[in-house]
Amino acid sequence: MKSIINKINGALLIVFLLMGCDDSSLDLNPLAEVSSETWFLSDQEVETSLNYLFDIRFWNPNPDPLYFEGGGWLDSFSDDWANRNTVTSVTGGTINGQTSYVEDWWSFYYKGISAANRLLENLDSPKYEITEDKLNLYKANARFVRASMYSKLIFYWGDVPYIDSTLSIDEAFAIGRIDKMDVLKNIYADYDYAVSILPETYSGTQYATKGAALAMKSRIALYMEDWVAARDAAKACMDLSQYGLYPDFEELFQSKTQNSIESVFSIAQSVSLGSWQEGDYMRPENARHVSPRSNGGNMFVWPSWDLFNSFLCEDGLPIDESPLYNPQRPFDNRDPRCTATIIEFGTQHGGTIYQPHPDSLQTTNYLTGERVLNSDSRGVIQWASFNGIGWKKGYDSDWFDDFNVAPEHHVIRYADVLLIYAEAMIELNEIDASVLEAINRVRARAYKVDYTQTSDYPALTSTDQSQLRRSLRIERRMEFAWEGLRHADIVRWRLAEKVLNTKNYGMIDPPEQRIKIIEPGLWFFPETPPIDEDGVTDFTSMFNKGYIKILTERYFDKNVHYLWPIPSKEILINPNMKQNPGY
Repeated sequence: MKSIINKINGALLIVFLLMGCDDSSLDLNPLAEVSSETWFLSDQEVETSLNYLFDIRFWNPNPDPLYFEGGGWLDSFSDDWANRNTVTSVTGGTINGQTSYVEDWWSFYYKGISAANRLLENLDSPKYEITEDKLNLYKANARFVRASMYSKLIFYWGDVPYIDSTLSIDEAFAIGRIDKMDVLKNIYADYDYAVSILPETYSGTQYATKGAALAMKSRIALYMEDWVAARDAAKACMDLSQYGLYPDFEELFQSKTQNSIESVFSIAQSVSLGSWQEGDYMRPENARHVSPRSNGGNMFVWPSWDLFNSFLCEDGLPIDESPLYNPQRPFDNRDPRCTATIIEFGTQHGGTIYQPHPDSLQTTNYLTGERVLNSDSRGVIQWASFNGIGWKKGYDSDWFDDFNVAPEHHVIRYADVLLIYAEAMIELNEIDASVLEAINRVRARAYKVDYTQTSDYPALTSTDQSQLRRSLRIERRMEFAWEGLRHADIVRWRLAEKVLNTKNYGMIDPPEQRIKIIEPGLWFFPETPPIDEDGVTDFTSMFNKGYIKILTERYFDKNVHYLWPIPSKEILINPNMKQNPGY
């Protein structure tokens, strides 16, 4: 029976709606997926079903890692990501109802909803003696998961079918989409129930907490521009006094840092148990995609130059305004999150010195003490990073033996709660000292100082709404790069139509680069590009002078692509399921 389920994991919504029907379909599903009438006879069986709802696939789906789309590669849907000559179907504008992750994510989320509904239905009439406290705890966690799955659905697809019980075959074929704001009301109801029941902490097995429910509610409220609900939920999470900012930004994302004070809701992983095999973007073949070649990786996924240029200088100014910025030494005097996110040239990363200069032909392997070919130089390997830069965030020396790594997957962390609160207050134009404090706490942590030490970092002081909105957006980009949040931000800010209709640039080939860039002493960037009020870099001048080349061109149709298409199979099987405009 398990092999059957594995084959239908990406099947139609209809399959998941029918999981609870009184027919033989019950026997097609494993017990862990809440599928048997003989199940739910003990706490252990209920908790097995509950554990299934926290499978990483529901929180970080990765259906198509080979093409960098999905899950941990969510940044591939944004302007923060670059590749040799590839765009994703989101950044290339080719997304349609048959795109793999469109089908897979839809089915993942409805599968989670179906499992939560089955669990809740069985808990309404328990089949064994259970304490009221445990019963309510199980229900609260199931409703937390259901709310989180619907939050993802309405963000990507808008109006969606809402199901809170198992359906008959006829009911399933007749169901249609309802207004996303009505779904949002049900999401709030589930989160509010979870908040009223869930504990602030656990002494044993860890599930969702009160803070997690508040944080996740604040996120979907922010995404739906319900500023009041976002403000109130974020503030309630902050007032729990259960969370804080981990003191070292770079260390926070390393494998050794687990369940820190900043983790509001995260999914733990284990190499020894192989938990990454089901859906984590850091399984070995994907870890290699972002690792330097000199360390055994193939590094054909990189940060974009757009992201690189978005990190402010230490004076709090963008690179085109700051006197501290030197385009030939682009890592100097930058916000510390720049070098915590992107590998600085000439520094040790893993087992070697990372240096993409085309004339740097050898490097030292610090694990063996030997001089080896510098495979991260295009003077050695033509397929080395085409824009010269590489991801550093989250990577440490334990990567480079076998690439089996299991960093904690942060679904939402406290820095996000602080910035959600600040953004909601800014949009409500309720700007006060608490708004500046929330943003400055996040920024000061990057500099490893207390936010009150305003002379030691570029603290924000302006209370002008438009200026603070711009600062908040820059802060989010610097703070959450490579965490999969940029795509949601540019969509909800309606910036996707601007930033995803730009070109992705990289270095010209080494022979020409030596003549035009290196010999005149212009390595790495030959000049400082202008950056507009939305943080978009203008590379036109450098391109027109032949200093750089176009790698890929992005495309985004503002009349179509802000919503994803309903999977084509759903439209074909159900006449009541209407497609989003333009697909």
